[in-house]
Amino acid sequence: MKKVILLFVSFISLVINAQQQNSKVGADTYQNPIFTGDYPDPSIIRDGEDYYIVHSSFNYYPGLLIWTSKDLVNWKPVTHALKKSVGSVWAPDLVKYNNKFYIYFPANETNYVVSADNINGPWSDPIDLKIGNIDPGHFTDEKGNRYLYFSNGDYVPLSKDGLSVSGAGKHVYDGWKIPSEWSIECFCMEGPKVLKHGNYYYLTVAEGGTAGPATSHMVISARSKSPLGPWENSPYNPILRTNDSSEKWWSKGHATLIDDVSGKWWMVLHGYENGYYNMGRQTLLQPVEWTNDGWFKSPQNIKTGEPIKKPAGKTVKSNFTLSDTFSGTELQPQWQFFDHYDAERFKLTQNGIQIKAKGKSIGESSPLLCTPSDHSYTAQVEVEIEGNATPGLILFYDTKLYTGIASDKENILAILRSWQFPTQKGINKTHLWLRLEKKEQLVNMFYSIDGKTWIKIENSAEVTSFNHNVLSGFMSLRLGLSAVGEGQVMFRNFIYKATN
Repeated sequence: MKKVILLFVSFISLVINAQQQNSKVGADTYQNPIFTGDYPDPSIIRDGEDYYIVHSSFNYYPGLLIWTSKDLVNWKPVTHALKKSVGSVWAPDLVKYNNKFYIYFPANETNYVVSADNINGPWSDPIDLKIGNIDPGHFTDEKGNRYLYFSNGDYVPLSKDGLSVSGAGKHVYDGWKIPSEWSIECFCMEGPKVLKHGNYYYLTVAEGGTAGPATSHMVISARSKSPLGPWENSPYNPILRTNDSSEKWWSKGHATLIDDVSGKWWMVLHGYENGYYNMGRQTLLQPVEWTNDGWFKSPQNIKTGEPIKKPAGKTVKSNFTLSDTFSGTELQPQWQFFDHYDAERFKLTQNGIQIKAKGKSIGESSPLLCTPSDHSYTAQVEVEIEGNATPGLILFYDTKLYTGIASDKENILAILRSWQFPTQKGINKTHLWLRLEKKEQLVNMFYSIDGKTWIKIENSAEVTSFNHNVLSGFMSLRLGLSAVGEGQVMFRNFIYKATN
């Protein structure tokens, strides 16, 4: 009897603690992340009362999805700024200068820029700046001269229009020395961002490596009276860092500073969630405060994983969702093709999206992917096969590693770590439904021939290891649709539901 009473008391205590935790997140607070799922390397600007942010888009096209917000917490998509494939797009920098918008970004061992007169587009085709290195950070001096900083501490001058490099680079910053006893992945200085505040220019960089040990990544600051240096490192370095692997957010870094409409300062950055490495680097938001001697630091009472008071600004709710009937006239912003965007390959109709089959495997098929935002969820889609195409509902890391369920005209196929084989033979259907149920890191697979009765196949997958620390590539586990072989597939009624 005593054991029963103790169990009951423990249960009530857990409920009360959960309610107290939930009550902390109210109308005036928010909880990190502000972007759930794979949204790394955030670059942000404020234009009046509107904020705009963009992230690394890697091999997913169309790329460079721009988002907007009024309060830094609630975001809705604006447009993709990049449709022409130029390779894997890393750490971009979003800029407004002389009433024009620019995004500078590295890809394929060079750096590019796209530009637009309006944030909504149209955006230009990418222009090759014909200079190597990564993580370009745009800044101007007081005379309006334009420059780019790079991850190695060099800067180069730009032309007045910002569309070409106009001179040789110069090395001016070596970073902050990391104590040798710390556990980091590498020195790996990256993500330089420059801003003017008061009498100083501030250079913010990341160090320690974007992955590896939980304690690797960190936010580093330096200042100078000139944007060209010399730079003095902050006495508060590192401004922010994961100190222990028991914390909720790992490898916190790659920060950009931004002021809100009331004059308070914040930094957006990214980090991996403890236990969910395969979701990729998620976007985080934390306040910063300025000291009397002109440095910025993280307030002592702020913890990344706990509720934080919201920034000033109107809350605009977003109608962004992963579910899609595919009955519109344009591809919705959650969708990106892996490796290559070909507008001729797909057609949106009142009956769904028709995708031409491609390649001999899912890795060759340039699947259509979206970014799941939950630890656990279900996803299902209706498919109709034309010709010798094989549709799939998949979890995709890269061209060599993916898992899920597929079907041809005769069989249901299981896909386990890229190994594909018939698991239910003799179905003989060209019209059916596929479903994945992800419970934390366990993925179960189902099919239906009427959209009502679901049959679980015998094969399931465990996907914890589908992450950068194991596989490299900086990718995440994305959810999507594949069409392999010859012919085409009609997909309709894609339904995504969180089950947390």
